[in-house]
Amino acid sequence: MTSFTATYSPEDNKIRLYASSRLDAETYARVKEAGFKWAPKQELFVAPRWTPQREDLAVELAGEIEAEEMTLAERAALKAERLEGLSHKRHAQANAFARRADELSQAFYMGQPILVGHHSERQARRSQERMHSASTAAVKAEKAANYWLGRASGAEHFANMKNEPRTRANRIKTLLAELRDLQRGINRAHAALAIWEEITTDEQIRHALGNMDSRMIWSNYDLYYKVDSGEVTPADARQLCIEGAMLAVDGPNRRRWIEHILHRLAFERSMLGDVPRYDGELTPVIIQAFAREHGTESPKSTVIDAERLLLESPVPLPAHIASDTSLELSEDDWRDLMQACGYTVPEKKARRASAKPDTAPLINPSREQAEQLQAIWNLRMVAACKGKRSTAKPNEVYATTQATYSANSKGDYDPFKTVEIAADGRRVRMEWKGHERVRSGEPVARIRISAIGGELYKPDAVVIITDKPTKPLPIDLDTLETGARQAANEEAAA
Repeated sequence: MTSFTATYSPEDNKIRLYASSRLDAETYARVKEAGFKWAPKQELFVAPRWTPQREDLAVELAGEIEAEEMTLAERAALKAERLEGLSHKRHAQANAFARRADELSQAFYMGQPILVGHHSERQARRSQERMHSASTAAVKAEKAANYWLGRASGAEHFANMKNEPRTRANRIKTLLAELRDLQRGINRAHAALAIWEEITTDEQIRHALGNMDSRMIWSNYDLYYKVDSGEVTPADARQLCIEGAMLAVDGPNRRRWIEHILHRLAFERSMLGDVPRYDGELTPVIIQAFAREHGTESPKSTVIDAERLLLESPVPLPAHIASDTSLELSEDDWRDLMQACGYTVPEKKARRASAKPDTAPLINPSREQAEQLQAIWNLRMVAACKGKRSTAKPNEVYATTQATYSANSKGDYDPFKTVEIAADGRRVRMEWKGHERVRSGEPVARIRISAIGGELYKPDAVVIITDKPTKPLPIDLDTLETGARQAANEEAAA
């Protein structure tokens, strides 16, 4: 009678099945159907991944599943040794073929030609063919030797890579993503059950099946058509949806998958070292991040008092956290729970300094300041026209609402725009100095201007928003106006 031994390795998540003798046809078919593959060199059946069905079959045949004694590194070392043996064998064959080809080549020493028509022609051609065959076989054997040597090196490299801390950390992230995906199905099932508690009449059931997302109500895509055709009654359809959702909530396979992933997470974290206990300030944001990482649906955390925090969810929390829709613990208990679940609070990243210069504040000046700044611009335009045949044209302050300004300031050619001004009241522009574009001044504020009816030798109009609060401009307008008026008077006198 055949006896079995089953082992499981958390390093590679594989179940291995050892048999004392050849399996009978029925058992072999069951093992192959479950996904086990025969490894001839190791003389065992191996499942590429753990599943509840494969675990059940292994327990049925072996009685229990033991821990795999051989580590991944040891198994890789044995495989590398076996592959290196194949490489040495092929190297020996390549050398033997090369020596044979060299021996046969002696018949053509110093370029001895084949004598056509001579009695030695036939033998010479056979020697030539054997020499070419031996050379080809030597090349093929050398390539095979290099191939198996590369396989051996790759096996050891893969085992070492699997044990690297960075690889383990990435594997933990993958397992957490699988955990959230499994928990997401349970959360949707709870939400579907809540929906079906409110939907009871036939009309409501028909409307839900025809208009709601089938995933929200845990319905098959063709259930509505079966109800519409009379194949299934609305009450039976409702019961089918409820049973399906209940199976997702209380079904054994999904729970076993979650427990298995939690065990793998514990193993991977133990290999990285003990998870540190969080001793910093505990906030609702930290609690929500912890719950979200473990699959909690829309977590919300609030502070109850100085030392207690509450976690709530519209559906029951993950079973390894709590068995209800809410959980209230003290700060110490929350720290213990996060440590037990292997959660590490991420460190705050240093805020990246912006490479862009600080933006000057946007100011809506009062009418008095706006008119004073407009007067300065008008006077400076007068001074700028000195020595020219054209005469400067003054402009006036333009008053409008925020809605009007926003509707007419979105494009480059719209009449309204926002500009920067320096401490001297001049508009800051981009200028070329050498091979670089630089600002004409250091901006101290931003204001709104209007170019409606723009003409040569006419300055822009200062815009004020009538339905926005005003702020003073950080500019000495009195001094600027005095200087501008003096320059304009000098131009007029000239």
